Formats: sequence, structure tokens, C-alpha cells
Amino acid sequence: MDIRDLTPEDLDDVLDLRKRSFGPIPAADRDRWRQAVLPVLGEGRYLGVFDGTRLAAAARVRRFTQWWHGTPQPMAGIAGVTVNPEDRGRGVGTTLMRAVIGRAAELGDAVSALYPATTPIYRRVGYEHAGARHTVRLPAESLRRIRPSGQVKLRRMGPGDAAELVSVLHRVHTAARSSGPVSWDEATWNLWLGNEDDFLYLADDGYVIYRWKGDDMQVENLVATSPETLRALWSLVGSASSIAREVVASVAPDDPVLWLLGERSEEQVKQARWMFRVLDVAAAVERRGYPANVACDAVVTVDDPVRGGGTWRLEISGGSGTATPAAEGGVTLSVNGFSALYAGIPPYTLRLAGLMSGDDRYDQALEAAFAAKPYMLDYF
Repeated sequence: MDIRDLTPEDLDDVLDLRKRSFGPIPAADRDRWRQAVLPVLGEGRYLGVFDGTRLAAAARVRRFTQWWHGTPQPMAGIAGVTVNPEDRGRGVGTTLMRAVIGRAAELGDAVSALYPATTPIYRRVGYEHAGARHTVRLPAESLRRIRPSGQVKLRRMGPGDAAELVSVLHRVHTAARSSGPVSWDEATWNLWLGNEDDFLYLADDGYVIYRWKGDDMQVENLVATSPETLRALWSLVGSASSIAREVVASVAPDDPVLWLLGERSEEQVKQARWMFRVLDVAAAVERRGYPANVACDAVVTVDDPVRGGGTWRLEISGGSGTATPAAEGGVTLSVNGFSALYAGIPPYTLRLAGLMSGDDRYDQALEAAFAAKPYMLDYF
């Protein structure tokens, strides 16, 4: 089997592959998918595995920005990983994912994430569970009772507002020292902002994207940096309470809206888990943000059979970090384990799970430096 970049002539076969993997695709979704995919085919972001001229599998490397402790960096979002039914169980998926990891690194990404349909194939190539997309059901009436505390100017947004929206996201996630959230590139945002079924409102320091979902409201994104804007946006969503009984919202684990509710007891929270992988240890450590008051000097050996491992001295202080080659010694982690550590999973957990071994004298410093509550607001 051969691996090569997909071309516009392959897209009908990709759609057939996706239908066989994920089910029927509505015509409107097929058209929107083509609009999103065609401009990036020349960038080497869609790979296919071919058995002769027949497409057997495909995967897409999406361009994202991801925040870690409030610091943004490029991230490869792996999506649309599909294998034809007749080609499953032959190692095609693993072969494809090894090629995708190599391509993501060639494109300059030091980290990567994906939402798994199944865990084992991704674990085999170094991905590990890191965070989740949390959706919670809230009574619409409880949101209506959140009163704006000041005059906040809201305006409708649409295609052409992507640059401002991205600017807002940078300010929000930097201020919150967020870990895990992502932003699409401006071209993709402009495409999504043209969805006529979405309600889109923008303020100077926040925005909301929501829509009807049956008899309920669904909040896709709602972010803000000020209490006034936060209240104004949630109150806006809650204004539908005369019709909608519930709001299904994508939120951070400690989203401030949960502390604005007049009543909280039992909550229905759904988690869509995502997996994470470090592609380049030195670049990933340098690009990440860290707590400003934490210092860490540790030696770690990372075993990465796909990208090649090595031993590194991690030096972290003042909110920044570096990784330089070092002699053997210190802590040993699989790339799965190091990726989980990077995402805030504590060393104690990693040791019990068999992902980390060796000298434990660095454990507390590593836990403090990489501490995080990773989450995403978006699914891809």
C-alpha cells in the first residue's frame, strides 16, 4: 500500500469512506466539508492510504492554536481518521497514523490532539488521554435570572469577524491561564460564522455561538474576560427560556457560569475525551506556559518509537521552560507518559499506570510545573 497526499479528484472516494465509517452525510454537510477541505489540500494536510488506485484509509491534519497555561502554540488536530471496512485489522490505521505524526512534525507542530473513536490504535503510536470536552445541561430559566451588571454592547457577527473573534480568544485564554482549548484558523472561522442556523454575538471582550437543538438551546462557545460581558452573554442565551426548557452548553470544568446559577445540586455533565501527543520534546517544552512561581530542574528520558526518544534536562522557571539533551538518568517515561505529564496528569498517577518509572526525586517539581486542568470547548 502507498501513502500520498489527497487531491481534489480523491474527495468523492473520501466521502464514500467517511460514509462507511461514520454513517450517511447530509448534503449540506458534504458541501461545507468540501469548502473547508479544498483550500488546504495543497498544504499536505490530508493523507490517504491507497491499495493500487483504491483509497483504503485517510486522515486529516487540522491547523489549530492550543493554549497551555495561557500560552498559545500551533497544534496538529488529527481528524477524519477512517479505514474502509474491508481493510480493517490489517494494520492500515497504524501505518496511516505513523505517517500523519511525521507529517504533523514536518508542518512545524510540536504537539497534537484528537478525539478517539477507539483508544488502542492511538495509544500504540504515542497518544494518551489528557482532557475532555465537558457539556452540561442547565435550566434555561436559571440563565435568564442572571442579570447583566452593566451596559455591554453586543452585536451580531458573521463571516469577516474571524480576526476579531480570534483576538478575543487569545485575550480570554491568556487571562484565564487556560490549558487545552483550541482555536480554528481564521479561514475556518469565517466558514463556520456563515452558518445561518447559528446565533452569533460579539462583545469587546467575549462572544457566544449558540443554536436550537430540538426543543433545547445548545451553546457551542461562550467566553468572556469581564463579569459584565459574561453575565450579558449568558442572560442572552437564557432569554429563550419561554420556549427552551434546557440549555446544553460546552463549558470549562470550573466555568464561572456554574457559580452564577441561583441553584445547583445535581448536574448532568457529559465528557467527550480527547487524547494528546508530544511530537517534539524540546519545542513543546519551550512553547508551553508554566506557573510563574514554580521552578523545576529535572532529567527525563522519553521513549518514543515513532519519533525517536532521548534524554532531556528540563529547566522551568519564571513561566518559561527549556529542554536540552542530557546524559542518561532521572525519570523514564513512554511518550504516552510524557504527553500525559505535559497535559497535567500527576506523576503518581503515571507511575501507578506504568507510564513512568525511575528516580522519584523530581516528581513534586514536575507535578507543580505541568499542573493543568485540560479541557476543550470545540469538537473536531
